[in-house]
Amino acid sequence: MPEVVIVGAGPVGLFMGLLLLQRGHKVRILERRNVRSQRSRAIGIHPPALAELARAGIADQLIPAGVRIKRGVAYSRRRQVAHLAFDGDAGFPFILAVPQPVTEEVLEQAVLTIDHAAIVRGADVQEVTEQPTGVHVLADGPRGVRELTSRLVVAADGAHSPIRRKFLPGLPERCYPDCYVMGDFPDTTGHSSDAVLYLEPQGIVESFPLPGNVRRWVVRFGAPEKHPTADGLAALVEARTGEVLDATGNSMLSAFEVRSQLAQKMVHGRVVLLGDAAHEISPIGGQGMNLGWLDAAALAPIIDSSLKGMDVGRQLASFEKTRAKAAMRASRQAGLNMALGRPLPPRAMSARNALFASALEIPAVSGLVERRFTMR
Repeated sequence: MPEVVIVGAGPVGLFMGLLLLQRGHKVRILERRNVRSQRSRAIGIHPPALAELARAGIADQLIPAGVRIKRGVAYSRRRQVAHLAFDGDAGFPFILAVPQPVTEEVLEQAVLTIDHAAIVRGADVQEVTEQPTGVHVLADGPRGVRELTSRLVVAADGAHSPIRRKFLPGLPERCYPDCYVMGDFPDTTGHSSDAVLYLEPQGIVESFPLPGNVRRWVVRFGAPEKHPTADGLAALVEARTGEVLDATGNSMLSAFEVRSQLAQKMVHGRVVLLGDAAHEISPIGGQGMNLGWLDAAALAPIIDSSLKGMDVGRQLASFEKTRAKAAMRASRQAGLNMALGRPLPPRAMSARNALFASALEIPAVSGLVERRFTMR
């Protein structure tokens, strides 16, 4: 039987499993999907997460597969407002843009290289129960109910985690007045590897480079868009920014609303909540996946010590406090990012943009903003 069961084979669950396997522990990662998702949502890998991926030996595979974003540029009404270099980290002076399926494939192969049976797909976890001998896990699958007993369970099953709902029923939820549509299109902008923000009176448009001469576009709406289309998104981008997109080349389209839930308590006996299962934050700013990886990097040595029979009570308390603080900081930054993108009357927008540009000319301010955007 495994020492640790991890629920969820997304980027965070796979990384948690890899770190424990590298320490010699037997792990089973249970995933309800039968095949790896090909939807690319999370794309940005920030310098602190890249450093942890490098320690795990997989950054060298991801970096050549991505685009190094070394600068962010802000425009408004087709004029450049400001720019910000992402060069504050000596080891990784960039944000890496990699499609999520590529990231998951690299992580999955690293896991399977150590233990070809570590990932169990088609296992939909229905129940997690702590018992004197360990944690009992029941999962539905194509061959019926699967039962496992492990010493620990790590819940990395995402923002809608049933395990979180069990241990933290009624966790407060904050909803934001921000809705977005995003899509991937052939890149004809000439912005190369720059990330671009269009600060427009009607609402922000964000644009990020991806491998293969593709660019992701994210547009703020004031209400949920239930039936987004590539033509509709392209028309909106052109109306706000003047950039003309090839709708026939659209390769991904998604609409989402924003909410956040922050769990102060991540450790529940022998069950630990990780990543979005512990702290769901706005995806604007691309911090969620990175936050989960940093959770896993902090948790792995504690689990290792615990499985070796050491008392880790103080370490777990410090882990919860530190990671809750990091999640709160990331959530506040995401909130500021969304506020920056909300509509403003043209005159107020111009004044705000001028103030923003002047502030970024001050080295201390630009350094602080760069650290916040890169999660350093």
